[in-house]
Amino acid sequence: ACTGIENIDEAITLLEQNNWDLVAAINGVIPQENGILQSEYGGETSQGPAYGPTSHSTASSSTPSSSSAFRHVVPSRQIVERQPRMLDFRVEYRDRNVDVVLEDSSTVGEIKHILENELQIPASKMLLKGWKTGDVDDSTVLKTLHLPKNNSLYVLTPDLPPSSSSHSGALQESLNQNFMLIVTHREVQREYNLNFSGSSTIQEVKRNVYDLTSIPVRHQLWEGWPPSATDDSMTLAASGVTFPCHRLTVGRRSSPVQTREQSEEQCTDVHMVSDSDGDDFEDATEFGVDDGEMFGVASSALRKSPMMPENAENEGDALLQFTAEFSSRYGDCHPVYFIGSLEAAFQEAFYGKARDRKLLAIYLHHDDSVLTNVFCSQMLCAESIVSYLSQNFITWAWDMTKEANRARFLTMCTRHFGSVVAQTIRTQKTDQFPLFLIIMGKRSSNEVLNVIQGNTTVDELMMRLMAAMEIFSAQQQEDIKDEDEREARENVKREQDEAYRISLEADRAKREAQEREIAEQFRLEQIRKEQEEEREAIRLSLEQSLPPEPKEESTESVSKLRIRTPSGEFFERRFLASSKLQVVFDFVASKGYPWEEYKLLGTFPRRDVTQLDPNKSLLEVKLYPQETLFLEAKE
Repeated sequence: ACTGIENIDEAITLLEQNNWDLVAAINGVIPQENGILQSEYGGETSQGPAYGPTSHSTASSSTPSSSSAFRHVVPSRQIVERQPRMLDFRVEYRDRNVDVVLEDSSTVGEIKHILENELQIPASKMLLKGWKTGDVDDSTVLKTLHLPKNNSLYVLTPDLPPSSSSHSGALQESLNQNFMLIVTHREVQREYNLNFSGSSTIQEVKRNVYDLTSIPVRHQLWEGWPPSATDDSMTLAASGVTFPCHRLTVGRRSSPVQTREQSEEQCTDVHMVSDSDGDDFEDATEFGVDDGEMFGVASSALRKSPMMPENAENEGDALLQFTAEFSSRYGDCHPVYFIGSLEAAFQEAFYGKARDRKLLAIYLHHDDSVLTNVFCSQMLCAESIVSYLSQNFITWAWDMTKEANRARFLTMCTRHFGSVVAQTIRTQKTDQFPLFLIIMGKRSSNEVLNVIQGNTTVDELMMRLMAAMEIFSAQQQEDIKDEDEREARENVKREQDEAYRISLEADRAKREAQEREIAEQFRLEQIRKEQEEEREAIRLSLEQSLPPEPKEESTESVSKLRIRTPSGEFFERRFLASSKLQVVFDFVASKGYPWEEYKLLGTFPRRDVTQLDPNKSLLEVKLYPQETLFLEAKE
């Protein structure tokens, strides 16, 4: 953000040249008049962008080694020529957003000129707010503000009041928006970035600040509240704090008794002091008066519905109430809690495919802990945490406030994680809650990677989640490799089994085809035998029905026929000339040549005897006194 260097290799090279001295490396690439260190002797004359509570001590305690590192990197500045740096601004005005991109050499007035054309509002009527540094006027050069690449600003037009209807709509919209309050703890010079919905009250802000600073509400001395914020029961949307961020300062009241002159002098700087008066409430806690009563609200009215019913029979129903109550307290931007039993959450996180597995995050809530409200609203509901959890974790929750629910979870914990983890949670004090357990599933057991207590920050929480994710990713890669190898082996086995099955089917089909062929051959053979038997029976019947062959010395006219078979054999027989031609056909059939299959041909002249009338005599068909005939198979 300071140097405009976006190339990581270039940045690492500069850091290595300066022995990883960040201050010296930054001074080596930005102009000296805008640098963190101005002189080569290490003295501090001006500050660049604020880097948090430690930036002042870091710059002021620069050692001679830092100075030498600064001198060492000067030549590299002559080599690295900075290109014009472009800055992105998202400017919000009522219900509109305008994106502006300018070089860092431009001025604030140029931004207003662009907005004048976009919003149709005179530049003289605009108040451009949201700068992270001090006073800014139209002639201020953006480069001198040391801005990051992406910036959010907003426009106020106090001289152009909206209509009552639009004001009501804007107030309703503000109730649904998130305000960032940058609260500086004056005594320790520490800043807290707190996110609140527009429907949160000033009283809730003060109570949250008490959790962070240990300054009771009645002892808090505030600076920065708008003049309209006169009642602690007002919502942030109606109080007049600037959106999206507003700076406040809080300190401890030095003395419970103040003179009128001191009070009047202090009111010139202090916009709003806690409604509680030190004279009246210095010892209020000794008389059982709590913070809620000091604001005119009964303590019973501040009690909220339990996060989870006591002795709930069904864990899914308990989680539904937990999610609904969590949303009502802290808004809809929160982790997506798994609705179901802990065993079902294990099943969802650990027992799918290796590529689909996730870590299991168990959030243990406790309403009696002073850290719970801040942890939930500022860390667990931070957009970065919510997004990271939704992408990489299955999040399951349980309320440990009630003793019955606490005992039930410890029983589940002993069953799933063992007695050591259960004892660790059992020994946690109330003020150490809430707890965030990171669980990784392994082949044989479930391992608790991390137990995060409620006294942490968003950055630390994110770092611990990312560290757990690194461990899980390494294990997941091994599981994916093992699963891929196992699937490859199973695929090979399936392919072998499929090939074996196909081979068996082919063998069975071949065997069945052979069996069918054998059966068909047997059937044809049976038919052939039956036909042969039938033909033999017919032949025998015809042979027996033939009249006896006449003798040569017979007195009757006799015709002698000589018949040649297709194979070249001859057989002869004598017939009475008066015998019918059918008798010759029956004789030929009795020799195995039925006239349906064979035709009987004469020689001179060549003729088909089988075409003649079988009832005529041999004499009539001129087969007398002798004739040679040929048998020929019909086509």
